[in-house]
Amino acid sequence: MTTGELTLPRKAVRRRGRMGAGRQLHAGPVTYVVLTVFALVSLAPLVWTAIAASRTDRRLAQTPPPLWFGGNLFKNLQTAWDQAGLGTAMFNSVIVAGTITVSTVLFSTLAGFAFAKLRFRFSSLLLLLTIGTMMIPPQLAVVPLYLWMSDLGWSNQLQTVILPSLVTAFGTFFMRQYLVQALPTELIEAARVDGASSIRIVWHVVFPAARPAMAVLGLLTFVFAWNDFLWPIIALNQQNPTVQVALNSLGTGYVPDQAVIMAGALLGTLPLLVAFVLFGKQIVGGIMQGAIKG
Repeated sequence: MTTGELTLPRKAVRRRGRMGAGRQLHAGPVTYVVLTVFALVSLAPLVWTAIAASRTDRRLAQTPPPLWFGGNLFKNLQTAWDQAGLGTAMFNSVIVAGTITVSTVLFSTLAGFAFAKLRFRFSSLLLLLTIGTMMIPPQLAVVPLYLWMSDLGWSNQLQTVILPSLVTAFGTFFMRQYLVQALPTELIEAARVDGASSIRIVWHVVFPAARPAMAVLGLLTFVFAWNDFLWPIIALNQQNPTVQVALNSLGTGYVPDQAVIMAGALLGTLPLLVAFVLFGKQIVGGIMQGAIKG
């Protein structure tokens, strides 16, 4: 077989690859059916919460339960807002979740970069210890953490909830695993040869490369901090609550009003939906950008 006979198939393969790369894929009917089913299943709890929030407690106790919206939605929302003091709670949750999100993304990215690309003594041991803390149930730290915060004089203050969550082991491990593949070592070495300082390398090299993972970690951290209940209910009181602590007051009483409780849960969920609607496109775009670069 001659050399010309070998090159012809290769050219044909390259031509076919170029033709396939420009072809746009279209979803079939089965894909739309599966996506529709998953969307309906995912939206069902939220829709049911809205339906229950628009009804009366007596109607929710009847069989069969209501399957469509009633006329008491705004009344129940106003009642839940007033009874739980959700104005102060929303403000506190924004401060707590926002601070935890920014600090976790920042510190986790810095720590992940150090574990991924820097060489220092006992790095493997420190990484192993960091991962090992993920195996400890958070309930075990409640008592010593509460005693520590009491000694600092921070009882019933927002910093009691913020300080223990400024950085997480999961965030550090997540960013480390991403930067190992997404950040070439040669790029860092080239920046050092050009005379860039460590801070400049982090700002102009590490952060742009880690932006997709930072967006995902930020969204996950914000959702977790907003929905956290165990530690805030212990560390805070009803005079200075977060949203989840304030919603807990709606379930008290001899006969809790289920419709009002659902209205409060709906109010507590709306900020998460708004955040995803506003930043979901950027997050998905960042993930796709990182996938293309990878």
